[in-house]
Amino acid sequence: MSLLKVVFVWCIWLGLFELSLAKVRHYKFDVEYIYKTPDCLEHVVMGINGQFPGPTIKAEVGDTLDIALTNKLHTEGTVIHWHGIRQIGTPWADGTAAISQCAINPGETFHYRFIVDRPGTYFYHGHYGMQRAAGLYGSLIVDLPKNQREPFHYDGEFNLLLSDLWHTSSHEQEVGLSSAPMRWIGEPQSLLINGRGQFNCSLAANFVNTTLPQCNFKGGEECAPKILQVAPKKTYRIRIASTTSLASLNLAISNHTLVVVEADGNYVHPFTVDSIDIYSGETYSVLLHTDQDPSQNYWLSVGIISRKSDTPQALTILNYNTNPASTFPILPPPITPLWDDIERSKEFTKQIISRMGTPQPPKTADRLIYLLNTQSKIGNFIKWAINNVSLTLPTTPYLGAIKYKLNNTFDRNPPPERFPLDFDIFKTPVNPSTITGNGVYTFQLNEVVDVILQNANMLKENTSEVHPWHLHGHDFWVLGYGEGKFEPGVHQKSLNLTRAPLRNTAVIFPYGWTALRFKADNPGVWAFHCHIEPHLHMGMGVIFAEGVHKIRKVPTEALTCGATAKMFLNDTLH
Repeated sequence: MSLLKVVFVWCIWLGLFELSLAKVRHYKFDVEYIYKTPDCLEHVVMGINGQFPGPTIKAEVGDTLDIALTNKLHTEGTVIHWHGIRQIGTPWADGTAAISQCAINPGETFHYRFIVDRPGTYFYHGHYGMQRAAGLYGSLIVDLPKNQREPFHYDGEFNLLLSDLWHTSSHEQEVGLSSAPMRWIGEPQSLLINGRGQFNCSLAANFVNTTLPQCNFKGGEECAPKILQVAPKKTYRIRIASTTSLASLNLAISNHTLVVVEADGNYVHPFTVDSIDIYSGETYSVLLHTDQDPSQNYWLSVGIISRKSDTPQALTILNYNTNPASTFPILPPPITPLWDDIERSKEFTKQIISRMGTPQPPKTADRLIYLLNTQSKIGNFIKWAINNVSLTLPTTPYLGAIKYKLNNTFDRNPPPERFPLDFDIFKTPVNPSTITGNGVYTFQLNEVVDVILQNANMLKENTSEVHPWHLHGHDFWVLGYGEGKFEPGVHQKSLNLTRAPLRNTAVIFPYGWTALRFKADNPGVWAFHCHIEPHLHMGMGVIFAEGVHKIRKVPTEALTCGATAKMFLNDTLH
């Protein structure tokens, strides 16, 4: 047998061997409202199996997750989105109500069954109404198979799931956002680390300029911080995910630097920072070297950036195991950067480039779409709009409507792919009126698409906000960021086509643009939207569809509403 044939057979055998190691991991999720005290005050939150946050899912590459989700909410539907999982071959399992599936009705059970095909740090969360703001979320970690190694060494790992908490319910927030005049949700009362925070007290009251009293925990309370215990002279991987409803965050550890090695499930070229910025929907892995004085403990702090907020930092302690965990750090917590220091945030974001060996983007695109992000009005109602269309979802999920050619279930006219050339992004809109719509951007299978996210002034003068945008079903290459209005002839020359990082979430900065490129190679219907929960609720999103004709039969249980339900009923009767 020739050497080439030997290598070929060996490769096939190795692939089959790794496939044989893959497991089917079964979970049973009961979604319900429960009483918890996440910030030392009692609240009704959404939980899974009585837990808040929901259980952490751990799997290995190639495993199949089989999650039987039962809705025990009594009066409302629910779905769960597996954030960062591309759902190749299983688009109905993406967990987006009215897009990939019908909402799961009270008392019903829906089976999510999909393969996790890449290692990385992910999470899951509700994608119906504003249920993420109500606390429906948890961590999802995918490891390499045991016979493979990460491209970096570490001795242990921690998982940090970051979120924000309001003392008003998500239902009350929804009503306020949908009212005229609008009642904005305001800033969160607390920040949570793994579902734990402190309201109206400070762990570090003796160290910071605050009138808050020192927190006093009774053993076992749900709001007591989880201490990160480490040994000296070791390296730890800290997996960080942000499922915040609104807040952009900065994380730092006193006296320690962090080496960023992963972003959104993709390896990046390692770089060292004193702190990291993390926007809603983003995930990172950082390496922490425990090289400081082992006779001390140190603060880990999480604070809000990009919005003016009086929400206190979330804190926990990095405990060197040579000390008692109860020993307070001598040094004060790191100071969160100024909320409006956007240049510092841009500097951090632009350091993220791909690790050598990462697939790079095609050199050219087949299609260019501009998405202008504006705050607008419909009568006295405030909305967010993309190219002057505020997204409203149909009653029949797009996936079933397109797959089975059900007419009149959504607008068949595609949304605009451009905005007026004379639009001034630095001023309030001359005509702030917008319309609602539910049309779809349709791509040819394997088409290469460039998307320019363009930010603009809001209804208030001299105001433009940060928006993190998340794409379902794909990763995209981030080709670049820029100031002002994107000018094709000028800015396309400066795009990064050699070390562009792969992400599933990217931020657009105030009065700026972000250029993305992706390949429409995953048959399905996919949401692309701002990951700030109230902004999506107010219409800041679009729908992409590609190759839907290539999808095998969609499970009936995903399409039990709207016109698809009638179609299946008629098939049964006849």
